[in-house]
Amino acid sequence: MSTEHTPLLTSGVSALSLATAVPDAESGITPESGSGTPSDNQRKLNTFFGVMVPIILSMFSIVLFLRTGFVVGHAGLVQGLLMMIVAYTIVSLTILSICAISTNGAIQHGGAYYMISRSLGPEFGGSIGLMFFLAKVFACGEYVLGLVEAILNVFGSDPESSVSQGVQVLPQGYWYTVLYSSVILLLCLLVCLVGAHIYSRTAFVILLVVTVSLLSIFISSLAVKPQNFVITHQGPGNQTFRYNASYTGFSVTTLRNNLDSDYSLDYSTNSVMTFANVFAITFTTCTGIMAGANMSGELKSPSISIPKGTITAVFYTFIIYVLLFILVSATCDRNLLIQDYGFLQRINIWPPFVTIGIFCASLSASMCTMIGASRILHALAVDQLFGLPLAPAAIKSSSGNPWIAVLYTWVLVQCVVFAGQLNSIASLVTVFYLLAYAAVDLACLALEWASAPNFRPTFQLFSWHTCLLGIVSCLVMMFVINPVYSSASIVLLLLLLLFLHYRSPTSSWGYISQALIFHQVRKYLLMLDVRKDHVKFWRPQVLLMVANPRSSCQLILFVNQLKKGGLFVLGHVQLGDLDTLPSDPVQQQYNFWLSLVDKLGVKAFVDLTLSNSVRQGTQHLLRITGLGGMKPNMLILGFYDSSTPDDFFLQDTAFCDSSLGNGSDGEYNFGVDLPSLQAHFPPVRHVESPRWLSPEEYVGIISDAIKMNKNVCLGRYFFQLEGEGTNSKVDGSERTIDVWPLNLLQPGSRDYEDVCSLFLLQMACVLNMSSRWRHARMRIFLNVETESSDQSWVINEEMFRELLKKLRIRASIKIVPWDSVVQHHTQPEGEDSTGLTQALSEDFLSTVNCLVMEHSSQAAVRFLYLPRPPAHSSLAQQYLAQLETVTNGLGPTLLIHGVTPVTYTDL
Repeated sequence: MSTEHTPLLTSGVSALSLATAVPDAESGITPESGSGTPSDNQRKLNTFFGVMVPIILSMFSIVLFLRTGFVVGHAGLVQGLLMMIVAYTIVSLTILSICAISTNGAIQHGGAYYMISRSLGPEFGGSIGLMFFLAKVFACGEYVLGLVEAILNVFGSDPESSVSQGVQVLPQGYWYTVLYSSVILLLCLLVCLVGAHIYSRTAFVILLVVTVSLLSIFISSLAVKPQNFVITHQGPGNQTFRYNASYTGFSVTTLRNNLDSDYSLDYSTNSVMTFANVFAITFTTCTGIMAGANMSGELKSPSISIPKGTITAVFYTFIIYVLLFILVSATCDRNLLIQDYGFLQRINIWPPFVTIGIFCASLSASMCTMIGASRILHALAVDQLFGLPLAPAAIKSSSGNPWIAVLYTWVLVQCVVFAGQLNSIASLVTVFYLLAYAAVDLACLALEWASAPNFRPTFQLFSWHTCLLGIVSCLVMMFVINPVYSSASIVLLLLLLLFLHYRSPTSSWGYISQALIFHQVRKYLLMLDVRKDHVKFWRPQVLLMVANPRSSCQLILFVNQLKKGGLFVLGHVQLGDLDTLPSDPVQQQYNFWLSLVDKLGVKAFVDLTLSNSVRQGTQHLLRITGLGGMKPNMLILGFYDSSTPDDFFLQDTAFCDSSLGNGSDGEYNFGVDLPSLQAHFPPVRHVESPRWLSPEEYVGIISDAIKMNKNVCLGRYFFQLEGEGTNSKVDGSERTIDVWPLNLLQPGSRDYEDVCSLFLLQMACVLNMSSRWRHARMRIFLNVETESSDQSWVINEEMFRELLKKLRIRASIKIVPWDSVVQHHTQPEGEDSTGLTQALSEDFLSTVNCLVMEHSSQAAVRFLYLPRPPAHSSLAQQYLAQLETVTNGLGPTLLIHGVTPVTYTDL
């Protein structure tokens, strides 16, 4: 069975970092490696190489070289810096959450998917993981289109000239763009399939190349003299537009002209830009912040390197972007910024510096996202969250490369490049990333609010306020950028959540929902004050004692209908003395009982105890089961007789197939499969088998419960009850509930309004309100002596009808003359009418049984009055014999003795 230390993701998965693209065979992590925790010799990377290099390279993507002028030209310097500040503020809030989660224990390969799924559970983790995979797919397409754009800026033919000039030999157009993108994607595919580990080792070299390109830009601003350019674009209808642009060098006038925004037509999409469009482009600079956290398994000191390296890298990139924004605002006029994405090549001391930088940044970003996306998809497939559609993505090559997942990713990215323009998909990429960042903040917020003692991150510069602000900021900016995309992505997320909620198997990752539920339940249990209980809000809270579930399943299912939203606890007493045992045997049994509850589909808790006797164990459970205002107020027992019980496990097909769970090694059923569940519970008792419970002890349990002010019910013949299973279609329309509210063993009792009779009526009414009994007919039988000189029974009947009307109980009243029954009963003077202290004749008991049989033979269930047990244990067998005779052959019968008021007639 998997534990929190078992490698649930059996491959090295990279979500954002290109440096995590090394296959499992390279990293030494295999499914058979046991703990999945990287060994010391795998932890080789320091803060710079393990965190800063991946993050800086991920954040220095195509925006740095191809969209800096676009942002400043349309938004102006002021709004451009504002966008950058807002984007980095959102990112910074998410970074605080990332640092907190990643320093609370080393995360394994999987990046954002791993953090979210292992924090929030498979439903949320799987849905966000798939959304994050889609974000990386679209981001890969964006980077490929950006690279094609850069190539065409250098090698693309002039749209005005039909003759190629110099290196400008590549024809331009939509389909040519798709063709070039497909060729680049094919190159990325080959690298991902063959040489991903070689590429990952070149990350630092690529960073050096990008850094040299950046330095050349800053040096060029001082070395290059002012220049004028004529820029041409092909417009709709074969129109050619010409723009005069200039590079002025550092100029206060140029800076002043570029301060304000001037949103205009974008020549690549032929649409007017807005704040939201430009911000979407700007935010793509911030989509690599989790690259360092993905490297926790390879870092020498992750708790120090991740916070330090991530914050340093993000601060460094922010400074570079701000300086670059100011530089281009002070040296280039607006036409140059807006009308030429590759203007940095025009004003460089040696244009190939920028060209090489663009090619390296774009190509590395494309391969990085394709590798990362394929690893996320592989992780989802290994976790088996989406079943058959993603099952092939779990296949790996002999070297550990998830080549099927790579092919999946390549096909989807190929579909994305049909967008044709980078700007047209930037909004969708940003929305997906914002949603993923909001999920990381939500994961950290949930961990913080759960107040789990094991959430002790070494990084302390966060709080629930920063998490909540990060979530709100991400969601707000999503709708600012594109409300349609944002709404659609959230709807897709909710649909994935619902799908995984009903489809995903149980995992051993740990569910943050359980910690949050515990936190809230504890708070509300403290608020549930027993001193504020009122009878009009009374509901049954049941402790059902079960000796062996094999013979009690039908009674368990019936009580599940009877509880009416109240507490339902299955209790069991294990005989033994802890002093003579090496360990508590009860603790090992809980999983079996909880699996039984799941199998039966009942909403019940389980409480087990170890005791020297069943009576003493039942006392323990009656006292200690539940918390605060949620404690049992009713004890239900199976009937004590000599009949041989049936084995329900042999009758129900659910216990005869493998439907309990199909996870290998019990991974998804908490270690309890069907054979072990059947083997755990012993066979049913045979006629010759010794009884663990004596009649005296059984009656003593009833007496103890009444003394403890608990209502008592005894269930007999419930093995004959059908239609209570979870798959049953019974709606109760053909069922009848019969109620005999008077004490049949005390004919002199005529009080219809005593506590016990009213409790019996209430329980029948509660059953009639449950889903499977809602349409059942309820009949109430009143026993009267019609031949006596006292005709007060007529008045009593009218009073009883009025009582039912006040109690809002819908039932038909049946008058049952029982003069012939009373003739067989003699009540000595001074006898207590509430107890049984003398033997009743067998004729009387048989006559009562025949009377009930005559009128209730067709009932689905019968409710009878349970007399108070005798005070002396010597009369226990006589008491049980009388009950057995009265209920003999009746069918499902519930004998009830109520001691608490449960009815209320006022509003």
